[in-house]
Amino acid sequence: GILHEDLRLLLETSLPAKKKKALLGVADAKIGAAILEELGYQCQTGGVVPEILRGVRLHFHALVKGLTAQSASKAQLGLGHSYSRAKVKFNVNRVDNMIIQSISLLDQLDKDINTFSMRVREWYGYHFPELIKIVPENYTYCRLAKFIGNRKELSEESLEGLEEIVMDGAKAQAILEASRSSMGMDISPLDLINIESFSSRVISLSEYRKGLQEYLRSKMSQVAPSLSALIGEVVGARLISHAGSLTNLAKYPASTVQILGAEKALFRALKTRGNTPKYGLIFHSTFIGRAAAKNKGRISRYLANKCTIASRIDCFSEVPTSVFGDKLREQVEERLAFYETGEPPRKNLEVMKEAVVEASEVVAEVKRRQEKKEKKKKKREKRRLEALAAAAEEENSVLEPEENDVGPKKKKKKKQQEPEGSSEPEQNGLEEEPTPKKKRKVVVEAAQDEEEEEGEEEKKKKKKKKKEKARDSEED
Repeated sequence: GILHEDLRLLLETSLPAKKKKALLGVADAKIGAAILEELGYQCQTGGVVPEILRGVRLHFHALVKGLTAQSASKAQLGLGHSYSRAKVKFNVNRVDNMIIQSISLLDQLDKDINTFSMRVREWYGYHFPELIKIVPENYTYCRLAKFIGNRKELSEESLEGLEEIVMDGAKAQAILEASRSSMGMDISPLDLINIESFSSRVISLSEYRKGLQEYLRSKMSQVAPSLSALIGEVVGARLISHAGSLTNLAKYPASTVQILGAEKALFRALKTRGNTPKYGLIFHSTFIGRAAAKNKGRISRYLANKCTIASRIDCFSEVPTSVFGDKLREQVEERLAFYETGEPPRKNLEVMKEAVVEASEVVAEVKRRQEKKEKKKKKREKRRLEALAAAAEEENSVLEPEENDVGPKKKKKKKQQEPEGSSEPEQNGLEEEPTPKKKRKVVVEAAQDEEEEEGEEEKKKKKKKKKEKARDSEED
């Protein structure tokens, strides 16, 4: 219904009357056919049906009890949001937004690293100007600036460290000799500390850039494997970024993909009636660089055609594979050889048949692996549940004997207490009735008190005897 409404609004705003009626009739007929196929109801689409539907939609809140115009508008808004949300839903592993962000960040990092490296060269060049000629690479130069520091402290012992950084013994020896006869000015320790800290920042940025490039490669192999196999990860990511998304790139014709990135030159050529550009972003691929000057336009047109095919395969295939990209790359190589040597390339139909067979095998293998993973996951879950159930049973079996052991222990205590109480009558030779527990406790406590009193009296007597003996000894 929403799609029908969107189509109706589009048609009402952009087309003349005759075409509107024809296309609206086609849309209504398609929706009626879909309802007949799914539900089995015969639908009428012509005549006054569109006007009746428009009237129902307009007065819907008045026709339904308890539905106000405000709540109807809220319902329409919620429905629109849910439709948009469903349209936006996508597979997490095939997100092209991350590719757009990472390629933009990669370009920004390239600019920043170049600027910072030039700053390090200029700053450290005052102290050691000969190093720039020996080591022109930015990353290696920053590592050497951090390692060397003050050139006067460089000696034969640090030759191994220099070889590790430069990966060349001759260069390391040349750096050592240049440090001994350098024309650079002396540098203070504070300036040296700042240069070293800045060099370490540039080194960390360069290392992060390498990690980001690996991340971009992995994302491109997941999202657009055919495009990356055909034209490379970086150029493919630039095409996706410039188009806005992989879906937008797949919608472009080959002529647009060919000049994607050269819009300014195109409009300038159209304005001045000059020659239009032959290539845009795809110029960075190796194919155009390897082609002769007269064949650059032809190979760029052919490459743009293959890029369009690869992007559509990546965008609309359920299980993306790099098989089609490899085959398309082979076709471009054959066309390049044809332009140079005249050897006729294979036909597109033959190549695509081979690619379809190989891709079906790869997809079947991928699905088989996914099924195995799911089975393993289910087995692990089953084992985990069985282990939890077994642990619960063990706990219950341990608790039941403990509850049963409480009764016998009490009985044993009673049995032990009974002989103790019955021993007194046997000693006295008299028969007495069994005394209750409370009376027994009182009797036992009284006996204990008597024993304690007797012990205290004996202690007092001993103390008196000791005092009398002490007095007698003093008198003597």
